Amino acid sequence: MSDEFDRDRLDAALAVVEDWPVDHVSAAVVGPEGALAVRGDDTRVYRLASVTKPIVAVAALLAVEEEAISLDEAAGPEGATVRHLLAHASGLDFSDREKVRARPGERRIYSSAGFEVLADHIAEATGIAFTDYLTEAVCQPLGMGSTALEGSAGHGASASLADLISFATELVAPTLLAPETLEEAVTEQFRGLDGIVPGYGMHKPCPWGLGFELRDAKYPHWTGQHNSPGTFGHFGQSGTLLWVQPEIQTALVVLTDRDFGDWAKPLWPQLSDRVVDAATRRSRPEDSLGG
Repeated sequence: MSDEFDRDRLDAALAVVEDWPVDHVSAAVVGPEGALAVRGDDTRVYRLASVTKPIVAVAALLAVEEEAISLDEAAGPEGATVRHLLAHASGLDFSDREKVRARPGERRIYSSAGFEVLADHIAEATGIAFTDYLTEAVCQPLGMGSTALEGSAGHGASASLADLISFATELVAPTLLAPETLEEAVTEQFRGLDGIVPGYGMHKPCPWGLGFELRDAKYPHWTGQHNSPGTFGHFGQSGTLLWVQPEIQTALVVLTDRDFGDWAKPLWPQLSDRVVDAATRRSRPEDSLGG
């Protein structure tokens, strides 16, 4: 979109995070050229929890583009592929990488273990330790100097808001990934599978892309009612979230130091709706006249 964002309106929408019941919060609204509004310390490093997964997914997609791996090659449990692992459709348990709970493609079983298996698969295929691959493929090109993966590729990363602004900008207007690769990543994989969104219960169906949760028509949900069905992203149990709404070329990143819980369930959607409304209503001549 060529119209200018109303940065004052976006900043006002984001200001509500300062009243949240958390010790520390850093948040940003992001557009195609970077941050449009920021609140909090953008250098403070937070645990990302499952917001780790989209970062790992981008590394995996770059490995696909480099032809180090392919989406439909075998990986994980018998009959599963890289695509199954990225889309939580491999049948692996949430945390036990040795426990298979369903046949591949049968159910949407949210699995951090699947991302650990994926990371090992990429390391084996490339001959590069996955933490190094992630740094070289994603973090260095995007200037994500504070981002570190320590532990699980499903939930073990930490990063600053400044780094997540860079990452979100890539998701709004890709420069590392080919646009068609990102489009595939935010397209529903293994259509129609039922599954659980942690903290929000069963959804029938539960659409997911390649490392990104797809909002679709899910309710209740951690995004807002004003977010479009095309919104994609992830949230983390450490109190973090990232979503992108492609139609308005806007992303929201929020990092806190309070674990996700009942406190977040009304506040995250409320903030999301404020941001969507502010991003949708562009500056108009009559606004400056009080119109």
